[in-house]
Amino acid sequence: MAILKHPLVGQIRRKPAKYIAPFIGLVVLFYLVFGGSSSYKKPNSPYNYKKYSKDHNDLIPRNLPADHISHYDLNKLASTPMAAYNKERVLILTPMANFLDEYWNNLLRLNYPRELIELGFIVPRTPEGDQALKKLEKAVKKIQNPENTKEAKFVKVTILRQDTESLKSQLEKDRHAFKVQKERRSQMATTRNSLLFTTIGPYTSWVLWLDADIVESPPTLIQDLVAHDKPVIAANCYQRYMNPETKEMAIRPYDFNNWIESDEGLRIASTLSDDEIIVEGYAEIATYRPLMGHFYDAAGDVNTEMQLDGVGGTCLMVKADVHRDGAMFPNFPFYHLIETEGFAKMAKRLGYEVFGLPNYLVYHFNE
Repeated sequence: MAILKHPLVGQIRRKPAKYIAPFIGLVVLFYLVFGGSSSYKKPNSPYNYKKYSKDHNDLIPRNLPADHISHYDLNKLASTPMAAYNKERVLILTPMANFLDEYWNNLLRLNYPRELIELGFIVPRTPEGDQALKKLEKAVKKIQNPENTKEAKFVKVTILRQDTESLKSQLEKDRHAFKVQKERRSQMATTRNSLLFTTIGPYTSWVLWLDADIVESPPTLIQDLVAHDKPVIAANCYQRYMNPETKEMAIRPYDFNNWIESDEGLRIASTLSDDEIIVEGYAEIATYRPLMGHFYDAAGDVNTEMQLDGVGGTCLMVKADVHRDGAMFPNFPFYHLIETEGFAKMAKRLGYEVFGLPNYLVYHFNE
């Protein structure tokens, strides 16, 4: 008996791809639209792509704010003498060429609430910087580790790798040599600016510049400095050493960049060309400026204030608005000053007063 075949069957047998391929395509399309998982993750992508919901909220990537916009009202941001009580955020900034355990331990002893402290570091591209970075990362990870429930965490820690040049030798005798001061201070100014501009946020109330060589300070350092309610205020940086004559430990002034301008300093400045600078604390340029380091009185009030014209960066508290208003660290001669001393001049030109605490001591590492 003969079997009747539909003509379409014969065409499919002769050219199957022509008719079967579209059918397979429809099946795949139907599966993608109506079947399968409700979300799809692209390879190597941090985002999940989900199907639409009624309010579309789950289309927003998890690592972005709910509305993709962060709002900060700077009119409500304050820098007050009761910073901890008012929950004001403090940004501690440290350029770090070498990592000292004494510095880190002293930092951890500060008793300002850590949930209000943000740390920022910048490390040079040098062999010493490589070692400092390893030690710093290890120390930070130990404190910030979520499994470490015994210690409070800093609200944020930022570590930058310097993208500019720095002196090859960071030995104290080399970096403080008079002949390298203009180059060194210019490099330091650039480094400080990079660190500042990268880390300051719209929530920052205070900026504490703390050198990586500061190994001893009162635990209440932050509260003590902000209590003066000054736009810029510097602690007096000293150093402990063994007195060769008495064979006993003694202290001596270290940071000579905290000073009051003198007539001789102004006279010298008037004789310099535009690209020349004055650096303080060197016999090669005797300015006879009164140095805060020489005003320390062991029996005096630690809250005694003195107005300054130049500051150092060993321990310097700055209201964040001073930086926001444009006071930075000039890496070029600014009124014949540079770096931190240039910053003080710039702050004063902006109308801010600059102060120091001659009887309030912090201590620098003795190499």
